[in-house]
Amino acid sequence: MTIVPAKTGATTSISKVRSGVSGLAWTVLFVLLALTWGCSGIVSGKSAQTTAPLGQTFGISGAISPAAGGGGATVILSGAGSATATADGAGNYSFSGLANGVYTIAPSHAGYGFTPGTQNVTVNGASVVGINFTATSQGQTFSVSGTISPAAGGSGATVTLSGAASATTTANSSGSYTFTGLANGLYAITPSHTGYAFSPGTQSVTVNGANVTGINFTATAQQTFSISGTISPTTGGAGATVTLSGAAAAVTTSDGAGAYTFAGLTNGSYTVTPTSQGFGYTPASQNVTVSAANVTGVSFTATPQATHTVALTWTASPTTTVTGYNVYRGTSSGIYARVNGTPVPGLTYNDSTVQNGATYYYVTTAIDPNGESIFSNPVSAVIP
Repeated sequence: MTIVPAKTGATTSISKVRSGVSGLAWTVLFVLLALTWGCSGIVSGKSAQTTAPLGQTFGISGAISPAAGGGGATVILSGAGSATATADGAGNYSFSGLANGVYTIAPSHAGYGFTPGTQNVTVNGASVVGINFTATSQGQTFSVSGTISPAAGGSGATVTLSGAASATTTANSSGSYTFTGLANGLYAITPSHTGYAFSPGTQSVTVNGANVTGINFTATAQQTFSISGTISPTTGGAGATVTLSGAAAAVTTSDGAGAYTFAGLTNGSYTVTPTSQGFGYTPASQNVTVSAANVTGVSFTATPQATHTVALTWTASPTTTVTGYNVYRGTSSGIYARVNGTPVPGLTYNDSTVQNGATYYYVTTAIDPNGESIFSNPVSAVIP
């Protein structure tokens, strides 16, 4: 039903006798005030405001994480307005002075992708916060660099990278070094140089979306010492190979008089071992401790060793089509390696490559056009 309001200030009253109640009147009074002529129905309350007051503006803000991908990222605003912002070092960004409307936010940063790629934002009478993005590295690589000083200890130093990747480089004449092509991750940098100690000995480095510089070390010269001795007589000492192992590793050759020296050694425990074809040595090796002084007189006696040959014979295979035999040798029964180069045509073989003091096990096989037979029964030979 349509109610036509009265003029402002007028009142309309309706009196009605309530059904079933004798003599009792029920009066309903409608008071219609300040209504516009011609409206249909009665409207009360205030209208909702759908636009901002003239000149009022708002903002949009958010963060891009992690900071490695967010810091310095470009953020583009488009839609009801356009603008560009640069995220701060923590990846935070903001736009201000925006009217109501629908906008699109899109971040970008070389070497990174973003989740989500864009976001739509509606500004409606208030600023909008928390429009966040996640940055993911997309194959971008970085470097780790530093300097080892002073140059006397840094120049030529070996620098080892371990951790998320492994690599080795050599510091230049100024002690500077660089590792390139590194993905994000945790690494360790360790320098080394004979005769020098380094402080710190190793440094941990985290690559996270940027090159890392200034991974520096200090080299301190260490006093070094030597180990020396003589191998006699010269028939077994001259030209002998002398091997150093333990705190450092090295190999040298004794001179014509059987003398040898290992220099540039730091304090530590070492083992010296001489070898030469046809000779045994007494002692076979010596343990040496370097402790703030050169060690001399680490000497050996060479003894000519008699050479031995193992003469092998076997029974011919009953197969008439045998074309030759193979000889196999091992230092334990059941594990063998062939010792002859080409098939042996006869029934004998001399093995002159045996070592004194060793025990060997031998088997043979027969060869015919169909292939090679199984191993024969093993025989052993003890070399004195």
